[in-house]
Formats: sequence, C-alpha cells, structure tokens
Amino acid sequence: MKDLTDIPALMAEIGARARAAAAELAFAPADAKRAALEAAADAVWSARADIIAANAKDLDYGRDKGLSDAMMDRLMLDEARIKGIAEGLRAVAAQDDPVGAVIAEWDRPNGLHIQRVRTPLGVVGVIYESRPNVTADAGALCLKAGNAVILRGGSEGFHSSNAIHACLIDGLRKAGLPEDAIQLVPTRDRAAVSEMLTMTAFIDVIVPRGGKGLVGLVQREARVPVFAHLEGIVHIYIDKAADPVKALNVVLNAKTRRTGICGAAECLLIHRDALDTVGQGVIRALIDAGVEVRADTDLQAVPGTQAADDADWGREYLDMKIAAKVVDSIDEAIAHIRRYGSNHTDCILTEDPEAARQFFTRLDSAILMHNASTQFADGGEFGMGAEIGIATGKMHARGPVGAEQLTSFKYLVTADGAVRA
Repeated sequence: MKDLTDIPALMAEIGARARAAAAELAFAPADAKRAALEAAADAVWSARADIIAANAKDLDYGRDKGLSDAMMDRLMLDEARIKGIAEGLRAVAAQDDPVGAVIAEWDRPNGLHIQRVRTPLGVVGVIYESRPNVTADAGALCLKAGNAVILRGGSEGFHSSNAIHACLIDGLRKAGLPEDAIQLVPTRDRAAVSEMLTMTAFIDVIVPRGGKGLVGLVQREARVPVFAHLEGIVHIYIDKAADPVKALNVVLNAKTRRTGICGAAECLLIHRDALDTVGQGVIRALIDAGVEVRADTDLQAVPGTQAADDADWGREYLDMKIAAKVVDSIDEAIAHIRRYGSNHTDCILTEDPEAARQFFTRLDSAILMHNASTQFADGGEFGMGAEIGIATGKMHARGPVGAEQLTSFKYLVTADGAVRA
C-alpha cells in the first residue's frame, strides 16, 4: 500500500513508473494500442452503473462544496454521457497511429536522405478540474500518441475519475501493454499538483485543463513545459452584413446549448448598422431563452437587459449570462477582442467575404470561425476523436490537442557511406 501522505515520494514513484512505461510505449505496435482502447471502451460501457454510482458521490461532494450549476453540469455523468465516453475511446482507437508517420522527406546533394517523423513526447502530465470524461480522453490520446500519462483530476471528480481509470487499466491489461502507461494520482492532496509542476526528470510536458486559477498556478510554478489551456472568453461579432436567421441560430446555440464548456459564447459584439435589423432581435431572443444580457449603453434600451460594468468585458461566465456591446466598425470589434479575449475561439457572422477575411487575418485566436457556432470548438467536432483541451499558447500544439499534437518529431538520416568534405 502506497503512503499517500508522503507526496514527494509518491509522485517520484509514479514518475519513475511512467518514464519506464513510456520507454515501452515508444515502440508499442499500433494494433496493441488500438486493442487497449477498444477494450477500455467496452469496459466503460459494461461498468456504466458503477461509474454513475461513483459520480453520485462526486455530485454530493460538489453540492456540499457549493459548486455552480455550470460546474455541476461539467461534473455530472449519466448513461448518455458515458456512452459518449465509450464512443470517444473507440474514435481515438480507430484513428491512424501518428507515431512514425513521415511528416516530410527529402534528398540532399551531399548524399543524405532525410525524413522528419513523428515521435512520442514521452510522459505527459494532465491536471484538470471537474470533468471526469477528461480521464478517458487524456488517457486515450496520450496512449495513441505513444506517451505515458500521469492524470491528476479535480477533487470534485475523484470517484468518477477512479472508476473510469479502472476501465482504462483493464484495456491496457487485455492488450498486454504496461499498466503504468496511464496512472491516476490517488490523492486529493493539492501538494501533488505542485509536485508535478517541478518533475522535470519524469514529465516532458504539462497540460492544464481548468479555470483561470488552475492555469495561472501552473504557469507561475511550472518548471516543466506547458501547453496552456486558458479560459474561453469567446466573442461573436455580428457584422453589418450578417444574415439575420443565421445570426439568431448561431448566437442562441453558441450561448445556450451548454453554458459550462469553454466554447460557449461569453461576449456579443454588434455592428451599429446591424443593431436595428439583426442585433435587437438577437438580444431579445437571448433574453427570452433565459439568458441574462449585460448590455452597454447602446443596448440598454432593449427591455430586459442589465447594465454592463467594466468587469463584464473579458469575463468567462460559464453560465446563462452574456456581455453585449455595440461597435462602430469591424476594426473596433477586432480591437475589443484583442484587448479582452483569451485567444481561444472567436467568430464573425457575415455574408461579406472581405469582412471574414479581415477577421481571420487580423486576429490570432487558436480557433477563428465564420458563420458557425463556437460550440464546435471541440476536438471531436474537428474529427480528432477527442481532445485533452484547447491550447491557446504559441507552442506547436495549438487549438484542439489531439493525438497528433501530443507528438514531437525526430530526423532520420540515411546515406551510402557519405562523408563530409
């Protein structure tokens, strides 16, 4: 039995085991990884009653902790969501194996034949809050990319994550892969997070998935490289050339489909020329749908709005709330997004291709959309099967982080006795 009170020793042991597993996974056959994920999917579905029972404990914990409705929604698992977890595992299993894929290949006049090929990162540390499905997504994607992974889920999802992790271990065991390939930190002690951030001897990259507080902590304290997943301060700009029907449907879906996900719209910018034709109708529809609209001075004339203050710009509500502002031009919209956005996902609604081009060119968010709901900011919707998160930094992994983004590359150089002059 591990001593769960000696956190440095516990994490060092987990790290050493992960490093050993990563060495084996680097050359594990693609068929074995696929079989492990398919077996894990079967195990998740077979254990759905046990997972729901474990999740009930977490929901009780979350209520006692006073979690918001949005956080409780992220935490909750029912049969439909468990089916989604199993389907996500199968989708990752069915993907092409990225390890060993040739990215580029060329010959040199000096007699060298050079290939740049994908290779695993090694050991990935994933620190996440609330959403227990991340246990499956992160475990699956890291395994597919040939990486060992150390998972540290949020305290509120402790029991759910353990139940899902057991299914992943079952899959590894049945496929003959090292069970240490996917490890879940077995304690709620926050000291484990701080320990992970400095485990440079064992962890190659940290992926944080959670709120501003968690990501800020990771960025401040990490000595291990980080794929930053910042908050989703998602903007939608309704251009003067927006189609009214598209604008109404997209904005309502982007805000209300699921308010607690990082792709949910948090700020609506409306061109002044579209205010009477499109904007007011969209604002009224949001209010009718139960959304609290925090409006600037120009929009406060719409019945049911509330006055916005400075704190409403650049705020991630994760709730049935949205900030709304009138702008005089696309340039003003872009300037607002640059100032208050988080480089996650931003959208323009317009029938003017030049306006869309300008929006796409002048903004540098990880995901930019044109006439599409920001709720599509999701690895599954991008065809990646699943994702660990949406990376908002400038490292090689940006946007949805799937299996391919969890690899690096190396150069393979061959020749026929070439020597340098």
